[in-house]
Amino acid sequence: MASDLDYVQFVVDQIKTDETITYKKMFGEYLIYLNSKPVVMICDNTVFVKILDCIKHLMENAQKGFPYEGAKEHYIIDVDDGEHLSNVINILEKNAPIPKNKKK
Repeated sequence: MASDLDYVQFVVDQIKTDETITYKKMFGEYLIYLNSKPVVMICDNTVFVKILDCIKHLMENAQKGFPYEGAKEHYIIDVDDGEHLSNVINILEKNAPIPKNKKK
């Protein structure tokens, strides 16, 4: 089941930051970018973030799941807590590299 744009917009609205937020639809699902860095994946209207050491202390009690078949396990984040979501995303942005363009 694909994620819907209204849900994506709700997630974006929950993120409190002065940085540039964009999103891109990919295969019916969405990636949210902060300053051109992918920080959030939305699949089946569920928000996933990578399991990284830099956010481990904030995500100790978070559920985990797989955003799609064949993916690595990710944290599932509660988007109703906008402050927590914003804290996690701001840390991820500082630690995530800008994706390299793939050669065609």
